[in-house]
Amino acid sequence: MADTFTIKDGEFCLNGEPFKIYSGAMHYFRTLPEYWEDRLLKLKLAGFNTVETYVCWNLHEPKKGEYNFSGLVDIVRFIETAKKVGLYAIVRPGPYICAEWEFGGFPAWLLKDKNIELRCNNELYLSHVRDYFEKLFDVLRPHLITNGGNIIAMQIENEYGSYGNDKKYLEALKKMYADLGVDVLTFTSDGTWCNMLSGGTIDGVLPTLNFGSRTASAFGALEPFGKVPKMCMEFWCGWFDHWGEKHHTRGADSTLKEIEEFLKQGASFNMYMFHGGTNFGFNAGSNHNKGFAPTVTSYDYCAPLTEWGDYTETYHKIRKLLCEKQNIPLTELPPSPEMQNVGKVALDEKAYLFENLDSISKKHYSPLPRSMEAYDQSHGLIYYTTKLKGKYSGAFLSISDVHDYAHVYFDKKKIATIDRMKEKSFFNKLKLKKQLYIGGVSGESELGILVDTMGRVNYGAELNDRKGISKVMLANQTLMDYTVHTISLDNLHKLGFKKASEGEVKKEPVFLKGHFKAGEGDCFVNMKGFTKGYVFVNGFNLGRYWDIGPQRALYLPGTLLKEENEIIVFELENYKNPEVTIQDKPDLG
Repeated sequence: MADTFTIKDGEFCLNGEPFKIYSGAMHYFRTLPEYWEDRLLKLKLAGFNTVETYVCWNLHEPKKGEYNFSGLVDIVRFIETAKKVGLYAIVRPGPYICAEWEFGGFPAWLLKDKNIELRCNNELYLSHVRDYFEKLFDVLRPHLITNGGNIIAMQIENEYGSYGNDKKYLEALKKMYADLGVDVLTFTSDGTWCNMLSGGTIDGVLPTLNFGSRTASAFGALEPFGKVPKMCMEFWCGWFDHWGEKHHTRGADSTLKEIEEFLKQGASFNMYMFHGGTNFGFNAGSNHNKGFAPTVTSYDYCAPLTEWGDYTETYHKIRKLLCEKQNIPLTELPPSPEMQNVGKVALDEKAYLFENLDSISKKHYSPLPRSMEAYDQSHGLIYYTTKLKGKYSGAFLSISDVHDYAHVYFDKKKIATIDRMKEKSFFNKLKLKKQLYIGGVSGESELGILVDTMGRVNYGAELNDRKGISKVMLANQTLMDYTVHTISLDNLHKLGFKKASEGEVKKEPVFLKGHFKAGEGDCFVNMKGFTKGYVFVNGFNLGRYWDIGPQRALYLPGTLLKEENEIIVFELENYKNPEVTIQDKPDLG
């Protein structure tokens, strides 16, 4: 007979008995599967009874109609592992999840249609959502508590009141859940501001709150909804980092104070995050409020478990509090992760990007520059080239909608770098204008624009964040007729590497390759001396690095390593020495 999870007299009930949710957030897609059981067991042993996870549409359906529920995104294995260690599960399938994740979890191909309207009662958008949910719910349905599984609740949309107020849209999602056999408790989650709750809640679905402090008064926001359980669906125990900002931290006692208040009020909570993990590959998202702000690769979040799964002071204090509250004995914990120091690794082979374009890119032609999505590209870089033929007097070049970081070349020489993060700076605009002046030319010249993407916006009004450029003008003339190379960086085995000592040193983006031996354990690739780019180890994309910080070393899970290993660094700007240091400690400045 299946268990039941219901609400009775304003309280959660498990099999008819009062039940408090003590949950911790852990996203399966931010931690390698080999570590799931370790992290989930540490959650259970800290006195928690539930794990919460978002579901990332972009990795489950990377191309329309092509689905993946294996490996890093084997959500069934994750849910089953949680049940194995004794945890219930809360699942938040979106379709939008925010999560500081690329495009808020949406797949980039949604943006190919310029007329699509996201997160509203748009027939085309909802048809894509339904196609995806049919596949996703097919794999989740057997694991609902009503079917003998451990999923006790599922969320409808995510913080919708922070974005819109389309009740027909929320009702359409609610109906979709019911039609597809989701018969567990459903809920929404929003900030405590009345505007957010008014826009993001619907009848018949439990409202829950998101906040990180002032727990003593925060639940007052639920009073207009009558007698409902006090549930904080996201208790923010830390925060995330943007490139160029300081690393966020939070003291253990500050976090503990709020959890003590949850217990005092008899409230339920989900700690966001319990284990943050890593934005591997191209999956870190961006914010756009006062300006464009991309998120770093680490999603440490100042969580009780570190990015690499180690214990913190916060972990031990919360564990003591929750276990004492529930009369759970403090049993022995699993050991801390094993770490290793590899040392310096020489990068003694190189391959220049432009020499290898035909090998690692797809070529397209279009009269005007289109966004990356128009060429069916989701991530990586895109390179636009066009010719100036005839006689041109000196004039200023303008490039519209650079998303996000571009090198501009004229006759193969770099003349400017355009950084979307600096687009509102007056002095940067003045500097760029000087750099983008093209002197008089005659004959034939080539203009090239190489754009590196920094993650689509995951929150707010600027969600439709198409990558690349939209228009190029020289004075008042629109430049046309483009050859476009889409560079997804997922086929680096096709690069033609040479010994680093061979050939001239060019000032252009370059791939550097090295090899190293490794033992057991996790480590970090320190990128000191490099400027901006990506790191690949044994073909796995560890993520972005950038010398503006705060992150200066990328997490390298030991499960990716073999006795003999290959590392490739793709550097967009310049570097001091062709070597990296692989160490046993992170570097979050």
